Amino acid sequence: MNRVLISDRLSELAVGIFGNRGIEVDFDPGIEPAALMERIGDYDGLAVRSATKVTSSVIEAGDRLKVIGRAGIGVDNIDVDAASARGVVVMNTPFGNAVTTAEHAIALMFALARKIPAADRETQSGAWNRAGFVGTELTGKTLGLIGCGNVGSAVAERALGLKMKVLVYDPYLPAERAERLRIAKVELDELLANADVISLHAPLTDRTRRIVDAAAIAKTRPGVRIVNCARGELVDADALAEGLSAGHVGGVAVDVYPDEPPGEYPLFGLDGVIATPHLGASTAEAQENVALQIAEQMSDYLLDGAVLHAVNMPSLSSEESARLAPFMDLARQIGSLAGQVAETGFRAVVVEYEGEAAELNHRPMTAALLEGLLAPIVDSINIVNAPIVARDRGIQVTETKHARRSDYPSLIRLTVTTERATRTTAGTLFSNRMPRIVELDGIPLEASLGENMLYMVNRDEPGFIGRLGSCLGDAGVNVATFHLGRSGPRENAVSLISVDGAIPPGVLDCVRALPGVVRARALTF
Repeated sequence: MNRVLISDRLSELAVGIFGNRGIEVDFDPGIEPAALMERIGDYDGLAVRSATKVTSSVIEAGDRLKVIGRAGIGVDNIDVDAASARGVVVMNTPFGNAVTTAEHAIALMFALARKIPAADRETQSGAWNRAGFVGTELTGKTLGLIGCGNVGSAVAERALGLKMKVLVYDPYLPAERAERLRIAKVELDELLANADVISLHAPLTDRTRRIVDAAAIAKTRPGVRIVNCARGELVDADALAEGLSAGHVGGVAVDVYPDEPPGEYPLFGLDGVIATPHLGASTAEAQENVALQIAEQMSDYLLDGAVLHAVNMPSLSSEESARLAPFMDLARQIGSLAGQVAETGFRAVVVEYEGEAAELNHRPMTAALLEGLLAPIVDSINIVNAPIVARDRGIQVTETKHARRSDYPSLIRLTVTTERATRTTAGTLFSNRMPRIVELDGIPLEASLGENMLYMVNRDEPGFIGRLGSCLGDAGVNVATFHLGRSGPRENAVSLISVDGAIPPGVLDCVRALPGVVRARALTF
């Protein structure tokens, strides 16, 4: 039975979802890091929010770990690279708290514009200072959004409802989507020069780290207000503090910090600053939504292989997974066959898809093929880390889809270039479910792959099969199936022979000593 550990506070309904799906779940919010390290090896899945730090050490200790689920958007608390290297899927819930975070950003804009927190403090202390808290309207002002993903677009929609003009800096935002949202896509300098309010909603990358720094602030309008509900590292807090003190920045609202809880922070205690303790996703609705979503996503993956909202592999719905499953099995077998017969390291891989295979999502199929190809030389390989391992080993991977149809309804052809040779392997599905090899080393043959097989290349000569039979028979090796193809009479022949049981090393030596044998390998599938 699959087991999942929930190490942060999630809705009790999430626990029920795992149980109802037949997954054993332990709910231990606030587990200490040392205890997590000790226990993680007993679980197939780990469900977290932002409190648990899923370090490379935790992932390394998770011998059974297959999936890490983050109930929320950000995965900064998860070492995604380490998870990918170990073949662990990391998934999040990008839509579960978009509305909640967007509403919090809008609330902070209003709080800055109307100086609500400071007015509240003074009024409750007994003062009545109406003249000291004259605010400004948001209507008619220009909002600059840095980042326009799920949260940013939700902020844009609400800002338009407030009759604001919206500028967006997001290099990855398609122009058509900007047009549909009725917002203007601009370069960063134009946004900085024209925005009355700037709200950040970008992921943290090398390009976005401290995107609002002293140089950026110098380009903004006097009195600009800045809101950050995304990532603490997107802004230079020292530069913002200087801008406030100089009177150039009119106000700053922050909900996120480089370290949480932040302890000392350059903006704390300054006039014009509003700070909240990472409340962007903290509504009852959002907390429940993301908990239920991550429980369903993790269950789908553990039980059906469906991948939704993964940050380190292509998404694959339950329906798509069912349709792709036989093609992925075929691709994995093709890769495994090519990987086992290779004699030196791989330099390049070309994968071609024809017929029905060309109409499907090819990325999971290629990942499965690479898994099979690299399994003989890499431990703990799977569809998550196989593309990464191939990249790290300098293997050039090329994928091609052909509109043409061959003699088969679908075809996957693999061409592998090693240090010594270039070889091809192709396969198809019979009855849409049964994998078959239909080409090997450029020679046509039809073969199903058994658990134990003998691969052989030899010169096509009379009497060879008899001598091979004697070699196998004398050692008590029973042949189950024999698949043979040849390039032409008295030319090269290739064989895939399924046998009962593993082939002893002495038998392989006997086969290799036969006259006419070019190559012989024992294979396992």
